[in-house]
Amino acid sequence: MIDECGHNFLPVTGDGCRYRSTTPLPSAPLRIPHSPRVSDLAPRSPISLSAFFLGFCFLPRAETMSSSENPTVTDRGSKHKEGGDKEGGGGFIDKVKDFIHDIGEKIEEVVGFGKPSADVSGIHIPHISLNRADLVVDVLIKNPNPVPIPLVDIDYLIDSDGRKLVSGLIPDAGTIHAHGQETVKIPISLVFDDIKSTYKDIQPGSIIPYLVRVVLLVDVPIIGRIKIPLEKSGEIPVPYKPDVDVEKIKFHHFSFEETTATLHLKLENKNDFDLGLNLLEYEMWLGDDSIASAELTQNTKIDKQGITRMQIPFSFRPKELGSAVWDMIRGRGTGYTIKGKIDVDTPWGNMKLPISKEGGTTRIKKEEDDDDDDDN
Repeated sequence: MIDECGHNFLPVTGDGCRYRSTTPLPSAPLRIPHSPRVSDLAPRSPISLSAFFLGFCFLPRAETMSSSENPTVTDRGSKHKEGGDKEGGGGFIDKVKDFIHDIGEKIEEVVGFGKPSADVSGIHIPHISLNRADLVVDVLIKNPNPVPIPLVDIDYLIDSDGRKLVSGLIPDAGTIHAHGQETVKIPISLVFDDIKSTYKDIQPGSIIPYLVRVVLLVDVPIIGRIKIPLEKSGEIPVPYKPDVDVEKIKFHHFSFEETTATLHLKLENKNDFDLGLNLLEYEMWLGDDSIASAELTQNTKIDKQGITRMQIPFSFRPKELGSAVWDMIRGRGTGYTIKGKIDVDTPWGNMKLPISKEGGTTRIKKEEDDDDDDDN
């Protein structure tokens, strides 16, 4: 007999009514669907083996196909997982996750961000005078990070025994290079007149202690903005100009055309530190007449709170001068003025200090007079 699809069937006797197909079977074998192979899933473009296996582990599992009308699903990974759990190693995906975590920690160690360090490497005084002192604070900053970090602000303060002398803020102070170090120079000026007018107990000529406080504000990636406080102590003088006085003028040769004499000069150091005299520049007037001016190079030490006397030769022409010179020649005291400056060395560097005396009186002393009172 022939069914609806054209197949020939023969009846088969036995229990029930069944038929046997007389249509020959196809010669080609029946293909049963199967799970995809690793080679089928591998991409054709060249990539690293590790990257391929990582991608394969996270692909959705292909369902097992069967030709049976009632398919049986086999969990291929359950036995492997059980065995892995018994061994204490976890599943393959767990191992991959642990591997990635370990790699992440190593990367953080290599390119991790840390706090920069800083130190006050020195304080210099490039200029000091009666009016002010210019200080330069050198701050060495080290950046351990793989990227440059900006130095947002520099906040500084100088005090002496708790009394504020000066303070300030320097914004946008620069950038510290990656894995590098920079010396940042902070210029600070102390104005002595302001200090003496604010604190009456700070006397001219004294040495005062100071404390420099510096706060660096830096912006570190990931960590954020941090403050680095620094301190450095030292001492600084409040200079006082030496007192100068003309004790006497000794004449060696006198004539109306030219007269030679020696100026006996007294310098008094009113500072609490020694002065090393290098150069003396001066000009002297008797009344309104300038009688002498010179630049004297002489290395002399002037002790702290001490007195040094100097003898300076000079010459002048009396006939070109006024009545003050003739009053002095007649033995009368006459007024004088002397102005100039001295170049001295101090423990804080070189200073140029002014000298001046106005309204003083001097007298003439002849060469044949007794010299016992030369130092009086």
